[in-house]
Amino acid sequence: MEINALYYLIPAMFMFACGVYGFITRRNMIAMLISLELMLNGVDMNFVVFNRFLYPQAFEGMFFTLFAIAIAAAETALAIAIVVNVYRANNDIDVRDINKLKF
Repeated sequence: MEINALYYLIPAMFMFACGVYGFITRRNMIAMLISLELMLNGVDMNFVVFNRFLYPQAFEGMFFTLFAIAIAAAETALAIAIVVNVYRANNDIDVRDINKLKF
C-alpha cells in the first residue's frame, strides 16, 4: 500500500507557512527564532519526503536533514546568545530596540 506524498507535503507546507507568518508578524526575538525553527523543520520534512518518494534506496535526503538539524542547533545557540546580550543591554527583546546597541 503506497501512501501519497501529499499526506506529508501538506503539513510541511503548513508548518513552513506558519513559520513565515510568525517571522514577519512578531517583534519578539524569541518568537522570531521559534518561527525560523518552524520554517527549517518544514524544509527538513520536504527533504525526507522527496528522498523517500523519488529515490527510496538513497539516503541523500536523510543526510541533508541531519546536516540541517545540526546547522539549526548551532543557529539556535548563537541566536539565544544574541537574545541574552540584547536583553542585558535593553531589558527588552523587542526587535525595534536593537538599533540602540550601535556605538
